Amino acid sequence: MTVDETIRQVLADHARLAVPVESLTDDTDLFGAGMTSHASVNVMLALEDAFDFEFSEKMLKKSTFESVGAIRAAVLEMTGG
Repeated sequence: MTVDETIRQVLADHARLAVPVESLTDDTDLFGAGMTSHASVNVMLALEDAFDFEFSEKMLKKSTFESVGAIRAAVLEMTGG
């Protein structure tokens, strides 16, 4: 799986979105699409498991998880990709 495919699978499994993951663009506001703060914590934990790292403290903010593009940037930064 690519980074994007993994992110989208994690979102499908944990974000509890009101829309299908396939309909999301890289810039779609995930919170606007129905993800709650509680679900974002589950997404964060699932991403850490999927990519085998822990988000740095500076990344533990709402903006890191607001879109597929923001999540991708954070994952790539954390994994050196």
